[in-house]
Amino acid sequence: MGKCLIAYMSFFLFLNYNQLYSQSKVTSSNPFKDGEWFEFRIHYGFLNASYASLELKKQTLNDTVVFYAKGYGKTIGFARWFFKVEDHYESYFDFNNIIPYKFIRNIDEGGYKKNIEIDFDHKKQIAYVNDKKKKRKKEVSFNTNVQDLISCFYYLRKYYPIEGISLNESFNINMFFDNENYIFKLKYLGKETIESKFGKIECLKFRPIVQSGRIFNEQESVTLWISNDLNRIPVRVQADIIVGSIKADLENFKNLKHSFKIIN
Repeated sequence: MGKCLIAYMSFFLFLNYNQLYSQSKVTSSNPFKDGEWFEFRIHYGFLNASYASLELKKQTLNDTVVFYAKGYGKTIGFARWFFKVEDHYESYFDFNNIIPYKFIRNIDEGGYKKNIEIDFDHKKQIAYVNDKKKKRKKEVSFNTNVQDLISCFYYLRKYYPIEGISLNESFNINMFFDNENYIFKLKYLGKETIESKFGKIECLKFRPIVQSGRIFNEQESVTLWISNDLNRIPVRVQADIIVGSIKADLENFKNLKHSFKIIN
């Protein structure tokens, strides 16, 4: 059961790690648009353990036009028979500056359930956390330039370095998850062309610094590949874990703002 859970959750860890990278310069417009959608296949060896999707829409929140991103994942087939997972992640964030206003995490992983809503007050720098399952509410201060698990994926796609980054350079980003502040670090490993179901894709390769011991074998056991084009979309993540190796690959997409760069 643990293998299936880890394989499924690798996608959301992937998003989590992909968001560690920040810089001061900005692009002139968002590199994504209303209607964008991704699907990822997460597999453990030859076993298709789960699928996860992420879609983006324009919505109105408290009379303000925002982006609404919804992530959904579930185990499938043989893996689902052993360990049923149904996870929902939602984020409402600023249309221009990509700061989170509201985050929802509603998960059911083999009977382990969480249902948490977080409202961000950026003037007071306070997160209002509503744990619906435990029927508890609390206020937690958060750090400057904070992102939630989903919003920072889009934040980094917009605020990636325009002039390039140095090999082995590391970056930090502030993250607020459940009811805590986290700081994550990501290291740039250079460019690499990988084979995918769409063909050869030139990618930027990153390695997050993760905590070893509980799940991962060592501090640098997760690797991710991001398309080296104007979209900056996740193409693959591979994690060497204590029970083996898992991989998540981009399976389908639609409504990208820019052309997806495939090497012929």
